[in-house]
Amino acid sequence: QVQLVESGGGLVQAGGSLRLSCAASGRTFSSYTMGWFRQAPGKEREFVACITWSGSTTGYADSVKGRFTISRDNAKNTVYLQMNSLKPEDTAVYSCAAKIGSYSGYSTSYNNWGQGTQVTVSS
Repeated sequence: QVQLVESGGGLVQAGGSLRLSCAASGRTFSSYTMGWFRQAPGKEREFVACITWSGSTTGYADSVKGRFTISRDNAKNTVYLQMNSLKPEDTAVYSCAAKIGSYSGYSTSYNNWGQGTQVTVSS
């Protein structure tokens, strides 16, 4: 098990940037594939990005490709989500998640979740 705590959310104008962080506890962080998901009010949770344990492979939802970048620092037990060119439709609670094994865009394959951080993009 790994405990996850997100930070970095907030209110930003359209076109702006935010960087989310997800700090993990536990000495096995480098073994986990990490993902970012988001959930807007009244909508289902959706995949945003994921990264393998080594950081060598990343995956993105089409809606954020070219604007968001996922990265990780295993020495700091932290995964990041750099979000640029933000749009009002990016407004949601963003949660990080961890899983053992190959990377996946399916939330049901992740068994460790943070509490989430709110991102609000104003027009």
